Amino acid sequence: MFDKILIANRGEIALRVLRAAKELGIATVAVYSTADKEAMHVKLADESVCIGPPPARESYLNVPALLAACEITGADAVHPGYGFLAENARFADILAEHGIAFIGPKAEHIRLMGDKIEAKRTAARLGIPCVPGSAGAIADEAEAVKVAAEIGYPVLVKAAAGGGGRGMRVANSADELADALANAKMEAKAAFGDDAVYLEKYLAKPRHIEFQVLGDGKGRAIHLGERDCSLQRRHQKVWEEGPSPALNAAQREEIGGVCARAMAELGYVGVGTIEFLFENGGFYFIEMNTRIQVEHPVTEMITGIDLVNEQIKIAAGSPLSIAQEDVRIQGAAIECRLNAEHPGTFMPSPGRISYFHPPGGLGVRVDSAAYQGYVIPPYYDSLIGKLIVHGRNRTEALMRLRRALDEFVVEGVETTLPLYRTLVRNLDVQNGQYDIHWLEGFLESDEAKAARA
Repeated sequence: MFDKILIANRGEIALRVLRAAKELGIATVAVYSTADKEAMHVKLADESVCIGPPPARESYLNVPALLAACEITGADAVHPGYGFLAENARFADILAEHGIAFIGPKAEHIRLMGDKIEAKRTAARLGIPCVPGSAGAIADEAEAVKVAAEIGYPVLVKAAAGGGGRGMRVANSADELADALANAKMEAKAAFGDDAVYLEKYLAKPRHIEFQVLGDGKGRAIHLGERDCSLQRRHQKVWEEGPSPALNAAQREEIGGVCARAMAELGYVGVGTIEFLFENGGFYFIEMNTRIQVEHPVTEMITGIDLVNEQIKIAAGSPLSIAQEDVRIQGAAIECRLNAEHPGTFMPSPGRISYFHPPGGLGVRVDSAAYQGYVIPPYYDSLIGKLIVHGRNRTEALMRLRRALDEFVVEGVETTLPLYRTLVRNLDVQNGQYDIHWLEGFLESDEAKAARA
């Protein structure tokens, strides 16, 4: 096992990793920018190192500073959390060159899955069902027109190197394709430094369903069920739950088995998430995330398996200790991402938290590094915490979530709590009748506007 882990991240995920490491008896090192000197993970770590000024590129993305922190403290492993350097293959390579373990997948798998075109090709080779589309990057408008005619409109133009909804445009006809192609390429170049795009069939009303996988790189891999992440705004997940209200046990077993077998064949190491669009009973691969996910607590709540704990042990060389038959999906769990944002405009709302009262009780978990008096800096993501609830069934989980949201108090900054209090009372949400476009439409409704006013 590792002696000391440096946590190359901040906020709630840094605190989450720190707790897992401490429960394994591993010493921890927090790194922080000058804006985060009062952060909770800094207060609780065994050691802490300031790695630069507030801008992320000068601190949390500063690889030389992170290496220096490892050298100073003697850390023999780095956990990247999510975001920042979590899916940076070069960072994983550099750590290996310095004899430091990267708690994550092999660099080759990060590269493979980071390129959406190669990821799709690999998924198809491994037997994972994919969305119909181009075989690779689109060379020019003429090729785009040809491919679109073959798969049928509407089509989705997507950045090959992208994510988070950037570099994506929908074309409903040949007349719209040229503009969609040009705009997607321009945005992809600006966001990712690569204007390569490809085409996929645009599904009208799919759900977004992802399967959690775990592999040891020794030919063994399992799945831990699915999470339904269909409630999204601008391609960003807002509410996640598991199991999905749209799947049955047979579908879960079938596609989960496909994912597990694919990861075993790939020799995948650690945790990962295989994401699908699901429509009319069909699954269509869209991407794989080679890191721990923001919504991983949903899976932990319904399986009782500590994913970060498993991630650390596998990275240290331990074989997978859980067999597929050991995985039991128990009850239902729902996660709401709490952002420091205006509930009406979704503009960031940094500042001092004057009062912070998280909910508690049976089946309620709050992952947050916020506290009363904490100042939310304006330099980073607006996520300040996650509320996760678990119930014996989905109805109980919804009622528990409703109670917990009413109990949650954050003052001094604007938050998205009012949105969730509205969603949990909505009949479509209660009945599980929504797709990836539902929330965008709902936010324009009088009901939503009144609740967020």
